[in-house]
Amino acid sequence: MKITRRNFLKGSLATLFLAGSGIPVYSSNKVKKNLVVIMLRGGMDALCAVPVIGDKNFEKRRKQLILDNTIKLNSDFALHPILEGFHELWKEKKGAIVHATNIPYTGRSHFDGQNLMESGGKVPYQVKTGWLGRGMKIAGLKQEGLALALPMPLILRGVPKNNNYFPTKGKLPTDKVLALLKDVYNEKSEDELIGMLEIIKSRPKERSYAADDLYSLANEAGTLMKEPDGPRVAVFEVGGFDTHAAQGGVHGTHSDCLKDMDLIFATLKKRLKEEFDNTLIVTLTEFGRTIKQNSGLGTEHGYGSAIFMGGGLLKKNQVFADWPGLKKKELFEGRDLNSTIDSRSIYASAMSTVFDVDFTRIQNDVFFGDQLQNYSDKLFKTI
Repeated sequence: MKITRRNFLKGSLATLFLAGSGIPVYSSNKVKKNLVVIMLRGGMDALCAVPVIGDKNFEKRRKQLILDNTIKLNSDFALHPILEGFHELWKEKKGAIVHATNIPYTGRSHFDGQNLMESGGKVPYQVKTGWLGRGMKIAGLKQEGLALALPMPLILRGVPKNNNYFPTKGKLPTDKVLALLKDVYNEKSEDELIGMLEIIKSRPKERSYAADDLYSLANEAGTLMKEPDGPRVAVFEVGGFDTHAAQGGVHGTHSDCLKDMDLIFATLKKRLKEEFDNTLIVTLTEFGRTIKQNSGLGTEHGYGSAIFMGGGLLKKNQVFADWPGLKKKELFEGRDLNSTIDSRSIYASAMSTVFDVDFTRIQNDVFFGDQLQNYSDKLFKTI
């Protein structure tokens, strides 16, 4: 099938990947901590999800996209009213937001931006592994991974056994196909790939997951992750945030996508139960949207966005930001919310907290020694 921009962005409604399973039983003084990443593909509009309060520069540029009945978070920021589950987390001090943040990418291409948000690099397609996979590797999470959709996303690549095939019902390859593949890899001495084929062959045929049933995926993730020897890492994908037209306000295309994200937060909290206190959820998107609405009542590709975070590993409920302002001279290239926080700093701090790995090591071994800020003490608990 020819890959078009439309096909690239559409994909499934949602997919789920789990990794880091089969870990040893933790000692009494070592807590199993979980990390969940929700990838919001298409460019999540942070000014829609977390609008600034009382800014006339914002209001005059979005006359038809201004929200009614927003949920006030503090004196400066509000929350989209569709995010009821996240608001419950906020009230319990288990929800927080990093605003005006993004990866260091300003090209506004979905293809390039999504590659960089997963790889953690600066040049598109130059890095062949993902920042989360590299972080798991240095944390010693090399056990068998589990992917509930195909293919394994770039963000998780980096751990040899985080292979990218989990068969749904009736889709397991035949012994003949596996034998042929094994012969090919034998000739090339690809022992590791042969081992992956053995993993595939041993998996149960009857296990299946509906990639368009978001509640079931989140429910299954929570069920597995709360087990002492269950996966420590989950990655969700939710698409549809590329709202060039008919974006909507309280209701509409963008709010429907936010509702999908909200469902993951709420379902994981419900299913993980007490293990939610040892869990951190973070979102990831390639860029934000323009501050100005377009003629189709949508928004174009922008720069600065926001990260939603949930879980008991958060220090407190807060909107963490170095707010750049929305006057034209304060916007990136006169059109976009600027990014004042490198989002890779947030993800590095999150992995340092969850994986119990020194931040400097993550900075050097995962993010190539780039100048990142350690926000662990400001955002997360140490347990």
